[in-house]
Amino acid sequence: MARRGTQTPPPPDFEENIVDVDVSEEMRGSYLEYAYSVIYQRALPDARDGLKPVQRRILYSMNEMGLRPDRGHVKCARVVGEVMGKLHPHGDSAIYDALVRLAQPWAMRMRLVDGHGNFGSLGGDDSPAAMRYTEARMAREAMLMVDSIDEETVEFRPNYDGQETEPEVLPAAYPNLLVNGASGIAVGMATNMAPHNLTEVIAAARHLIDNPDASLDELMRFVPGPDLPTGGKIVGLEGIRDAYESGRGTFRTRATAHIEQVTPRRKGIIVTELPYAVGPERVVAKIKDFVNAKKLAGIADLKDLTDRQQGLRLVIEIKNGFHPEAVLEELYRLTPMEETFGINNVALVDGQPRTLGLRDLLQVYVDHRIEVVRRRSMFRRTKRQDRLHLVDGLVIALLNIDEVIQVIRSSDDSAAAKARLMEVFELSEIQAQYILDTPLRRLTKYDRLELEKEKKQLTKEIAQLTAILESERKLRKVVSDELAEVSKTYGTPRRTVLLESSGEAKAAAVPLEVADDPCFVLLSSTGLLARTMSAEPLPADGPRAAHDVIASAVPSTARGQVGAVTDAGRLIKVDVIDIPAVPPTATAPSLAGGAPISEFVALEKNETIVGLASLDSGGLTLGTEQGVVKRVAPDYPKNADEFEVIGLKDGDRVVRAVHLESEDDDLVFVTSDAQLLRFPASSVRPQGRAAGGMAGIRLGTDAKVIWFGTLDGARESLVVTIAGSSTALPGTQTGAIKVSDYADFPAKGRATGGVRAHRFLKGEDTLLFAWAGPVPAKAAGMTGKSIDLPTELGRRDGSGEKLPTSIAAVGGPVTLGAADATAQAGASSPDETSTDEAEQPPAE
Repeated sequence: MARRGTQTPPPPDFEENIVDVDVSEEMRGSYLEYAYSVIYQRALPDARDGLKPVQRRILYSMNEMGLRPDRGHVKCARVVGEVMGKLHPHGDSAIYDALVRLAQPWAMRMRLVDGHGNFGSLGGDDSPAAMRYTEARMAREAMLMVDSIDEETVEFRPNYDGQETEPEVLPAAYPNLLVNGASGIAVGMATNMAPHNLTEVIAAARHLIDNPDASLDELMRFVPGPDLPTGGKIVGLEGIRDAYESGRGTFRTRATAHIEQVTPRRKGIIVTELPYAVGPERVVAKIKDFVNAKKLAGIADLKDLTDRQQGLRLVIEIKNGFHPEAVLEELYRLTPMEETFGINNVALVDGQPRTLGLRDLLQVYVDHRIEVVRRRSMFRRTKRQDRLHLVDGLVIALLNIDEVIQVIRSSDDSAAAKARLMEVFELSEIQAQYILDTPLRRLTKYDRLELEKEKKQLTKEIAQLTAILESERKLRKVVSDELAEVSKTYGTPRRTVLLESSGEAKAAAVPLEVADDPCFVLLSSTGLLARTMSAEPLPADGPRAAHDVIASAVPSTARGQVGAVTDAGRLIKVDVIDIPAVPPTATAPSLAGGAPISEFVALEKNETIVGLASLDSGGLTLGTEQGVVKRVAPDYPKNADEFEVIGLKDGDRVVRAVHLESEDDDLVFVTSDAQLLRFPASSVRPQGRAAGGMAGIRLGTDAKVIWFGTLDGARESLVVTIAGSSTALPGTQTGAIKVSDYADFPAKGRATGGVRAHRFLKGEDTLLFAWAGPVPAKAAGMTGKSIDLPTELGRRDGSGEKLPTSIAAVGGPVTLGAADATAQAGASSPDETSTDEAEQPPAE
């Protein structure tokens, strides 16, 4: 043994052979071999079946394993092991990744693998489960890819170690490359092909079969653009035309979104489809990043409500004061909700990478399919000819059964029997051997009839196959008819919408934020709050729904504030921008889109809203149940969100808060004992918030104020009163109704008792309902159905006529800023009513 550090001499017969190699040439050659291997064996699809080698090996192996759609699923690890051990000498992760993609409905327009388990998520945000957990089998569409593969339709080649064979290409009964697209990065080149609609692609292929000289424009009538698995929209079609012509082009994909009312107070953007290969997690992350960086304004909240039942659903709530349409355009501009897809149609044609346009892709597939059908027809004809040859031999044996049996019995062995049969009956070796192998039970009269029937059928099929093989036109027709059947069975409607323009002009026309324009804030009798989109006059319309007429209307601006006044004498500020907007033509929130006022203010137990107040122009006037009137001086604190506007006595409450438009208007009280008092508003001086108000009306014993409002005395107005029993349940009584002319009621001084407005009959002891307002007046019942008011005006102090049904609300036209348009039946139920029906004298 040589010592360490010493060199062992070479053997005696050793001959030194040193070859000088140019390193650059060696590197160039090795790199070219590597590049070709990647291009041909891994990264690029074949233009005929649209599959990369690993995908083709997966489908072929699953077919060989019997994992068809009518069989059970098996572990993906078993499929990966089969593919890796026999055909694909690469890592299991690469094989499993390819298998997963074939099973993802958002990646493939026609899924080729039917998977069970977690196969990842849209956009790759969630990784698939390990292959030991997931299961798979072939999808129905995958059977079209391997259909007739056992009929010598494609060439087979040895696998990597020569012990197995694999197909060079699959028969592919539909244009898989165009339908499912492809993506891959090779060495020095890459491919990125968009998916298309099966029905459209097959229609174009059939047109090309019938018209081999068809132009690109003709084909694009059938294939107007890609059809992405995730739907969405394609905006701008110029790049698609370039890609179909040259094989390279770009187009923009856009998410599908619409705007709806997501909460009573806010609108939101609902995203139901995203661009191809974009996941919701990526969109959510980008939106949050831009919001945090103050680069994206107007977003209040973001929720990902995606699930398996309803699919993708991103809910983006928009802050009040921002136009959702403009925010949506910003989302398209800044986030992955709009992406650019670059088409690069590189595929292998005869083993060489080529960039193909739409016509080239269809032509390569059509040529491949014609060759497949030709080889299949030849195979089937040969099989039928071989069978016919055997049937002819059996028929001869049946016709000469006795001689055949005699020949066989007299022969020394099977070889001699076969030779003598061939000699005596002029049979071929195959026929003679088949006769020897046939059991005697097959040689009956019935079997002879069956054989003759089979012979006739075989002769017919051979003639048909021969006609197909001898006629190019018939061969093309078979291919076209088979494609039509695939389209009929597997075709689905288009998912992606194609748009000529991007809609950028619309985005420029819509500002991001709502302007601080004048508007009116409306409160309905059912407590719905809304604002108009402008300061146009409100329509003179009546009730539209049960309990739904305008109760209060005050002027403001879109970014201003109004006050909500409660019966406890509190004023609570409300931001107008938070209130849902309705068109100026909407009436009485029936205000479709109005929101409950409880969404904007926090009320104490049993506290209610009695009207709205303008914080800018003043004019707030209050009337209380104990007959107090107060005009509130507009010295509202700027830094308080709520405050008292009247100092109420114990047991008193505000009946109604109204907006006084002019001091020339009347203030009107109606009491439970049927007294009405009108007096000029100028007789009430404005007071500070802490003041308790002035005496408005002098009440009779146990009487209460049931209605308070303001009216323009110069305008034609009506007074509606309903009398009934104080013991009746609210909303169940009908009572006696009377409509009077407001002009019949004389003006009195403040703090007087007023005049009688309704005479009680037997069984009536209180006013259940009162309303005064300009004409025309309309009434609604509890169900919202319109109720006609009496057309004849009653005497000021007369009794009413029987009311056939309950009235829930009365409304009239709303003047600019006047808020005296409604009251509700049953709003006040006095314990007792004064029986004194005479006009009360003025107070001192």
